[in-house]
Amino acid sequence: MGSPRRGGNTDILLDEVLSAAAESGGRTTKLAIGSLNIRPCYELYHCALDGTCSIQDDMTDVYLQLVEADVVVLASPIFFYGITGQAKSLVDRCQALWVRRHVLKTWTPDVRSRRGAFVAVGATKGPKLFDGATLTAKYFFDALGMTYAEELLARGVDAKGEIRDHVDYLQQARALGRRLVESGT
Repeated sequence: MGSPRRGGNTDILLDEVLSAAAESGGRTTKLAIGSLNIRPCYELYHCALDGTCSIQDDMTDVYLQLVEADVVVLASPIFFYGITGQAKSLVDRCQALWVRRHVLKTWTPDVRSRRGAFVAVGATKGPKLFDGATLTAKYFFDALGMTYAEELLARGVDAKGEIRDHVDYLQQARALGRRLVESGT
């Protein structure tokens, strides 16, 4: 969860996805990226040597979770037509996984069985509101050896907690959580 605002719209929507996934038999873990110590990529190219990052922070544990996950949901509010800085730091640091997969070829996940979903909330209703963020999410999931399988893009939601007034988005989130578990069985 890439929102810096706990209890905000993205947080609430993701909780609905995770709750429905758990009710459907999935095991879920929620990472609030803003509460973790994840520094941005420094472009040191250490990952090109062996697929690991030389920066020692919470990302070390996150890598293990991302490699083991069958499904990853990237959730972020939209800031200037992109994901938040917190989420972008995590995405950029996944260069190490991309190197393992595409350059060193030391990690060959079964892309057919691994799925990624993108959940985003944006305040405006512009037609291109999610374009940049969706492209970032697609390449993020590629680095993780996952298929970009699902998305839930909520437009016109801004005030903290306002998503609760949009029952359709909450229902879509619950349906997404169920599908992510059921399609993996």
